[in-house]
Amino acid sequence: MDDITEAGGHAVSAFNEALASFLAWAKSFVTWDNFFKLIGILLILLAMTIIYKLIVRAVKRVPEKKLSPQRSILILKFLKYCFYVALIMFILSLFGIKLSAIWGAAGVAGIAIAFAAQTSVSNIISGIFMVAEKALKIGDLINVAGETGIVDTIDLLSVKVHTLDNQMIRIPNSTIINSTLRNTSYFTKRRLDVKVSVSYETDMQTALDTLAKAPKYCKCDLQDPAPLVWFDGFGDSGINMTLAVWFKKDDFLSAKNQTFVAIKRVFDEAGIDIPYNKLDVKVYDSESQFIAGTLAKTKSAAERKSKAASASSSKKSAAKGRAKSRTTREAIESESAKEYDPDDEH
Repeated sequence: MDDITEAGGHAVSAFNEALASFLAWAKSFVTWDNFFKLIGILLILLAMTIIYKLIVRAVKRVPEKKLSPQRSILILKFLKYCFYVALIMFILSLFGIKLSAIWGAAGVAGIAIAFAAQTSVSNIISGIFMVAEKALKIGDLINVAGETGIVDTIDLLSVKVHTLDNQMIRIPNSTIINSTLRNTSYFTKRRLDVKVSVSYETDMQTALDTLAKAPKYCKCDLQDPAPLVWFDGFGDSGINMTLAVWFKKDDFLSAKNQTFVAIKRVFDEAGIDIPYNKLDVKVYDSESQFIAGTLAKTKSAAERKSKAASASSSKKSAAKGRAKSRTTREAIESESAKEYDPDDEH
């Protein structure tokens, strides 16, 4: 019992000594100098945060005509990374860590990382070139490497698009730079080419004049530039023609539907036929088809039997004829032998 009491006393005394040393260490920091240093650090951090927020707000307020959305996103991300790096460096300097050693280590590490991440570096450089070229922006409908979609974000490493059936596709920036980019939304106007055929009996000038009337019935078709109509060749079943109309890029589906409806309307009014392939199909019900098939099989079987019987009777008649002629020949030879007797000469 005395041993337990003595051990407990030692533990309490050790705790009291540790607490006293901690309080003495804490009191050594609780000085006016350290207090003013802490206030200065907090003020510097607050100032850095306020400056960062003001710069971000200023960038966001720049009109789209002067700063495109994709450039704004890249600038904001660059500012955020710089703010975090500056914040970390400032905090490390407070603990007495030499920044020169960190920069040297960062340089060596940067070279190693650059060799290990050549693809990422290539994507970053390609992203800078792509933004500088202004070849695409957020909201554009693009086609790259067989993928079609609407641009959602333009990042340092890749461009994210969503397809027309609402699937997200990530396209690396280097792929866009090294591939053929088709930007359907780059210009405000687009042209739609519709191909149609008319029969060879149709007067060609009448066909031209009639097809040229179609854009007048389309609200989405623009008259500036003016629509175009031309012959495109002589086909197997008709004369090929093309109608080209202009429309605003946002009216693609409406312009396409209205143009097709208008072409059919003006051709019907002018009595012009659009040639197409025709196919005659005869359909039988199952019972009639079964009966017809059975009768056909029965008839063919009877014909085969009749032909076989005719061939057999022909063979029998020929055999009988040959046997009869052989018998007649033998009889004649026998009579001839009787008429000629050598003993009669003597």
